[in-house]
Amino acid sequence: MSHHDHQRGEGRFHHDPAFGRPHHGPGAWGDPAFPGGPGFGPGFGGRGGRRRSKGDVRAAILSLLAESPSNGYAIIKAVAEKTEGAWRPSPGSVYPTLQQLVDEDLIVAVGEGRKTEFQLTDEGRAYIAEHEDEIAGAWASVPKPSESSTELFQALGKLMGVAGQFRHGATDEQRAAAAAKVDEARKALYLILAE
Repeated sequence: MSHHDHQRGEGRFHHDPAFGRPHHGPGAWGDPAFPGGPGFGPGFGGRGGRRRSKGDVRAAILSLLAESPSNGYAIIKAVAEKTEGAWRPSPGSVYPTLQQLVDEDLIVAVGEGRKTEFQLTDEGRAYIAEHEDEIAGAWASVPKPSESSTELFQALGKLMGVAGQFRHGATDEQRAAAAAKVDEARKALYLILAE
């Protein structure tokens, strides 16, 4: 097996920290659109945002690698940050695309284990130069959360932060009172939606 063939080995991708992890879309802890807590993303579903095409993922990866070498986990994080949490591709879409780009000689894997990074080849740089509109299009159609949306999910994050304190630092009576207040808030939110 040649060195080049070894670089193409699919097993290399299993060493990346993000490979095989459960995907937490917008709404997960640490998500830019919702920095406070889990479970609430755009649309309250946790995985907000429209489904992106394979072409979008491919163009986004090439766009990011044109800036600097990166690994799969960092690419996923960079896409989320660049789109303010509106788009967070899953490992299941990023890693097969990376493998495809390696097979096409547009990128190459460098390093071992957790330090493995991907960088553009000469062919990859030439491809980007010839497909500038396609690469730029990866970001053009991504909707960004409105200011009111961001404020809402930040408020929900603060609420979840307080709710977490009731797990160990409250009496049963306090938990019961808190549950009643949360139920009141839930009903109030439904009334707002019904207006």
